[in-house]
Amino acid sequence: MTTYLLAGGGTAGHVNPLLAVADALTAREPDATVLVLGTREGLEARLVPLRGHELLFVDKVPFPRRPDAAAVRFPGRFARAVRQVRTHIRERGVDVVVGFGGYASAPAYVAAGRARVPVVVHEANAKPGLANVLGARRAAASGVAFEGTPLKGAEVVGMPLRPEIVHLDRAALRSEAAEAFGLDAARPVLLVFGGSLGAVRLNRAFADSWQDVVAAGWQILHAVGERNDVADPDDPSYRVVPYIDRMDLAFALADAIVSRSGAATVSEISALGIPAVYVPYAVGNGEQALNAASAVQGGAAVLIPDGELTGDRVRSTVVPLLTDAAALDRMRAAAENVGTRSGSANVLGLIDRALAR
Repeated sequence: MTTYLLAGGGTAGHVNPLLAVADALTAREPDATVLVLGTREGLEARLVPLRGHELLFVDKVPFPRRPDAAAVRFPGRFARAVRQVRTHIRERGVDVVVGFGGYASAPAYVAAGRARVPVVVHEANAKPGLANVLGARRAAASGVAFEGTPLKGAEVVGMPLRPEIVHLDRAALRSEAAEAFGLDAARPVLLVFGGSLGAVRLNRAFADSWQDVVAAGWQILHAVGERNDVADPDDPSYRVVPYIDRMDLAFALADAIVSRSGAATVSEISALGIPAVYVPYAVGNGEQALNAASAVQGGAAVLIPDGELTGDRVRSTVVPLLTDAAALDRMRAAAENVGTRSGSANVLGLIDRALAR
């Protein structure tokens, strides 16, 4: 019986692919032991137990960004975290460590190397994090979600996706989805969203232009975020909601999407073959623009820089796209070569190869 230790967490971008692989391992090998390594502060502390997986803890030790007191304390704190993981590996008889980035992954990679346990790395973003850059140097196998991700020895395996996305039958759910959101299943729907907190740029642009989208024959389902200043015009063709709990239903109803371009968002939209207009979040290291690049280059999506998204840009770019049926068909076809629903199975293949070495 194999014991797997999956390391990662902190944010949904690390936790969700980890959980998808954990679920896939459990489904394939019900007798296997699937353990998750995370921190007490990360999102994994809540989500992992909810999915029924055992969570082991390691101290959260951020890499120092400047020469200050935290940098002085870092070597000792990191060494302690590595010892914690080595204890888990030894006591639980871990056969392989699979890392997804985040605070838990770096000490896990070092501990696995010292314990002579094979390591597999998965990087969800087009711009890899520091932990995975270091882990991939000596990993038995590495996989990335996006073509062109600069990670040593990595192959493109796609994003491990939630089962409800992998098995989503959009056509079969369309009527149910339309009823759930109060829209007409017979008319096309544009889905607009920017994450759980919404996106001010998207909200303002569509507050100014939604009537033009509706005039073009489309309905809009717009998740504006739980804290927002968007006024609901109470129009049956423009549904404004604070948050969407059932993204599977929203995706089933969407004929096109305007959204941010987080790694999971791009991967899910591409896997489902939905034409998209991405508006990358401008804060950070530019990873959202990089995440969207392969879909844009492959013809499955259009990119509008955050600073350029206005009501006028919706009218000049989005509305003409929505009224061009041939262009939307080409984008759907292109998504077949960009996205994949087999990310979890592909990562399991990397793990099997690492164990067989």
